[in-house]
Amino acid sequence: MTYHEDDLLPISALQHYLFCPRQCALIHLEQVWTENHLTMEGLLMHEQADSPTHETRPRVDGDRVRVERALPIRSLELGLIGKADIVEFHYSKVSGRSVDLLKPNRIVPVEYKRGKPKANDCDRVQLCAQALCLEEMCSYDAKPFSIEDGALFYGTTRRRTDVVFDDDLRRRTTQTIDALRTMIRERVTPSAVRTKACDKCSLIDLCLPDATGGDRSVARFMNRQLAAHLQDEPEFE
Repeated sequence: MTYHEDDLLPISALQHYLFCPRQCALIHLEQVWTENHLTMEGLLMHEQADSPTHETRPRVDGDRVRVERALPIRSLELGLIGKADIVEFHYSKVSGRSVDLLKPNRIVPVEYKRGKPKANDCDRVQLCAQALCLEEMCSYDAKPFSIEDGALFYGTTRRRTDVVFDDDLRRRTTQTIDALRTMIRERVTPSAVRTKACDKCSLIDLCLPDATGGDRSVARFMNRQLAAHLQDEPEFE
């Protein structure tokens, strides 16, 4: 299936969905957003990577690597669109021939993240989705281009974490794309689930997980509010 340009979903929404489906719906369905110090740190980290520039660096034995920053990417087959922080195009010199800068032999997407590596797959899935887009964009003459790995650069550790795009991660990525598209199509915002991550979310005051999360029904919440109100009522003789 090939998706129309108007139906492409942002790649960043995959990370939002795996972090918290409700957060994803608030951002991409209800169009709400607010900043906190953590999101601002992320914006500052991306300042350099978000400036569209490129450079070519020589490597040993005549090899070269072209570095593209803020590279627009998309996949009409998967229905995704976004921007890669950094994409490295590696070129190897063939004996007796100059480097062909139109045909890289290796492509490495690199995504910048604040904090440190996460226990879940949200960052890895986002990076894998970028690789799938690049594979589609860089295939030519009916020859599929395979991207084997990429990297996540975390602000806390100040180093890259390598990510291998194996079958399991690719499958997890396509499953997340399907789940995200279903949520967007049905236009249903999931109920809140209160977790420790809620305290760091910039949308906590809009999400209200303490009022709507877990097994807290609306009736129970209203009863608590009413009881608190009655306790504050002044007594009349």
